[in-house]
Amino acid sequence: METVFLRGFATSAALIVAIGAQNAFVLRQGLQRAHVLPVVLVCALSDMLLITLGVAGLGRWVQEHPALLALTRWGGAAFLIVYGWLAARRALAPHALAIKGPAVADLRSALAACLAFTYLNPHCWLDTVVLLGSIASQEPEGARAVFGAGAASASAVWFFALGYGARVLAPLFERPAAWRVLDGAIALVMWAIAAALLHGA
Repeated sequence: METVFLRGFATSAALIVAIGAQNAFVLRQGLQRAHVLPVVLVCALSDMLLITLGVAGLGRWVQEHPALLALTRWGGAAFLIVYGWLAARRALAPHALAIKGPAVADLRSALAACLAFTYLNPHCWLDTVVLLGSIASQEPEGARAVFGAGAASASAVWFFALGYGARVLAPLFERPAAWRVLDGAIALVMWAIAAALLHGA
């Protein structure tokens, strides 16, 4: 069972470490030290829920309903385009780049954005529900929950490391130029993911 847990952990880690909309958002919140604990908890618990659904067999059901995937794809692309535009606007506005002072968003807005990055993100659904669910289904029935626990643990470790580890980079981001680069990169990542989603639609 320990091997199954580690297999779930490694598979999940390989999927979630890739640069994406959700990770970029958590990184920015961590750098600003803005609502880090609630944000990482929402991300980790959401992944846990989606992984559980995938391991329970929802991934197979989603694959059989292409209209649901298409709806998620278009909604996710629209959200990413708008958020990319907001990041680009921040990159061009020096007054919005200071690391000190109030956070960019209040707690409610931060959590709403976090939920949107998770549940409106087709890649998140495909990775956790469909892909991890499909891989877990190849495990013996009694080992699937252990695989899912390993996968969920990797997600929790990653988001806490990303959110709180970002503080190590805080001195670098005391310079407005660094925020310009980060927000510019976030905008490009968001638009690239949106373009990939629309291209595959």
